[in-house]
Amino acid sequence: MTESPTRIPHLPERIAGLAGIATNLAWSWQREARHLFREIDEVLWDNTRHNPLELLARVDPARLQQCAGDPEFVRRYDDVRALLERAVSGADTWYARSYPGLGDRPIAYFCAEFGLHNSVPIYSGGLGVLSGDSCKAASDLGVPFVGVGLFYTSGYFDQRLRSDGRQEEADEPLDPAMTPLTPILGPNGEPHVVVVRMSDRPVHIGAWRILVGRVPVYLLDTTLESNHPEDRKLSHRLYAGGPEMRLRQEWLLGVGGVQLLRALGIDPAAFHANEGHTAFMLLERVRELTSCGMPFPEAVRRIRATSIFTTHTPVPAGHDVFTHDQIERCVGPCWNEMRVDRETFFHVGHHPTLDRGLFHMTALAIRLAGRVVGVSRLHGGVTRRMWQILWPGREPDQVPIGHVTNGAHLATWMSRPMKILCDEHLGPGWQDGVDDPALWEKMLRVDDARLWAAHLEAKAQLLEFIREEARRRWREGLGEVAHFVGSGTLLNPAALTIGFARRFAVYKRADLIFRDGERLRRLLANARRPVQIVFAGKAHPADERGKEMLRKVYSFTRDPRFEGRIAFLEDYELHAAHRLVQGADLWLSVPRVSMEACGTSGMKAALNGVPMVSTLDGWWAEGYAELNGWAIPQARPEEDADAVDAERLYRILEEEVVPLFYERDERGIPVRWVQRMKHALCVAGQRFTARRAVQEYVRKYYIPAIRSELGPGDPPTV
Repeated sequence: MTESPTRIPHLPERIAGLAGIATNLAWSWQREARHLFREIDEVLWDNTRHNPLELLARVDPARLQQCAGDPEFVRRYDDVRALLERAVSGADTWYARSYPGLGDRPIAYFCAEFGLHNSVPIYSGGLGVLSGDSCKAASDLGVPFVGVGLFYTSGYFDQRLRSDGRQEEADEPLDPAMTPLTPILGPNGEPHVVVVRMSDRPVHIGAWRILVGRVPVYLLDTTLESNHPEDRKLSHRLYAGGPEMRLRQEWLLGVGGVQLLRALGIDPAAFHANEGHTAFMLLERVRELTSCGMPFPEAVRRIRATSIFTTHTPVPAGHDVFTHDQIERCVGPCWNEMRVDRETFFHVGHHPTLDRGLFHMTALAIRLAGRVVGVSRLHGGVTRRMWQILWPGREPDQVPIGHVTNGAHLATWMSRPMKILCDEHLGPGWQDGVDDPALWEKMLRVDDARLWAAHLEAKAQLLEFIREEARRRWREGLGEVAHFVGSGTLLNPAALTIGFARRFAVYKRADLIFRDGERLRRLLANARRPVQIVFAGKAHPADERGKEMLRKVYSFTRDPRFEGRIAFLEDYELHAAHRLVQGADLWLSVPRVSMEACGTSGMKAALNGVPMVSTLDGWWAEGYAELNGWAIPQARPEEDADAVDAERLYRILEEEVVPLFYERDERGIPVRWVQRMKHALCVAGQRFTARRAVQEYVRKYYIPAIRSELGPGDPPTV
């Protein structure tokens, strides 16, 4: 663990507070703060991918002096400081008004990844982005939240595509000085804060803190000289290595995370395990109680009363499983501290029918969390059917597993042109009224020309970003001519642009639209009504089928039949994600039905007035409202779902989407398409924001857990 050096050179005294603004991520969703940094040096702001710390470290000192002497800049600087000070205070928030007296002790939110900003790349995809959006919404609402995760010094991985489309994974070590991370030292100034035992040796754990508005997130780090070389790798890369490395990372997160909170004097009133990777947090809290003499059954009851567990996927690969031998090699006979025998210990991770002799992290979490939650209405039902085996003899609807449909953080994902439009139409204080459905109904009456103009501005920014990314890679020698074309340099600003940006997992079916190549060619290469598709996403390094699907999709970017109308944006991350969801004309999502737990990329697009076409899976099963997009009807069980879904997708694009997009009035505005845009924005604003999701968690789960109320149902019976 390397201490963060002084990251910003001397700032002029009058604007010295820029350092404080840059080190709290609240700036990232405050327009005024972002505009302030952009004004310092717009070109450098774009080149640093909107990282204010790097901007301030690299900008010409003379320019900073000039800003300090500019009365208008100083006025805006003072306004931003005051705005952000209010944003991080705990006064007069939704939570304080709704639950007075319950804000003294926080909810501890454990997650293996946090997608907070692209300058801190410790996320791989949807799970991390969701946790980041939840922290931001908790900050906005004043919910007492504290995040706990791991600091991956090399992040996830940097994606590079070879000329044949094969994905290569590269590491680019993270420089803490260019992030808002602050090191946390032990009581005597030592670099480690707590020590846990793994593999029969002590592992020293350091920690970093990152402020997300009102919410602190603590990230554990083992890259300390005092640690065994193998232990230093534990916080090297997200989801790296085999099962034993994964197990040790999860033990570090769960056990080390609880002990870190204790060492810092943080006493949470409730604990939220976001996905099974964090379930050892529940077990460690049981150990705390039993080691003080509490009987194991009573300790389990106490932990269940104050714990929430959210499961995010029905895909088996998303549920971690370890052998008993792996557990024992990692943690030793820890059951002795719990005053139980080996059999009792392993039973908490036991699945009644699958893979006997294995320890299931999801089963552990369900047994030790009194409140279990799916991430959409459809996924809640799927989860009840998956886990009814723990309550034998019950029907799925009697299984005590609920759901809270995920949401996207509006202030993070809505484009600047769209926010300005909302200012004009709804009034400058509109974000204070976003909980009122009537506010979003007003967007159905927004001027067609203004909405279309705002969208075209965001679309132009997307295409400029794609071109500049291609130019950068060309300049750095990272591709030949065909690769340059495939990166999007030939995209047409006037063409219907479809966005598809997801993790390249097989069930997400990125290649479905290529099932009939000739039919797709006719659709895309139509001189009068051209269509183009922008793909982005990474395949998990161990997912060979996902990598092959990515290679297949990439190969079409080099096929001259498609005239450069298919692009692949490499190294998909948060900065690129913003451009894509804000600037695409149409969002595409075609998972196999019941495999997508929720999916939030379409929500983010909808918050920018971008309609979606999708199978009726995840959030779209409850979000589709006819006028906000298109739904692909589900194939019958006896049908070939891929063939049927592809046929229906082609028909929807050919007969409905493309004609509607190119139907223009005398002003050149696609009026009926714009109506779809309005409804997409209205539905997303009313029902699919992170603010709504966090409020629902508070009402249904956090407050009962804070009050130590028993969960909505009895524990598993097997």
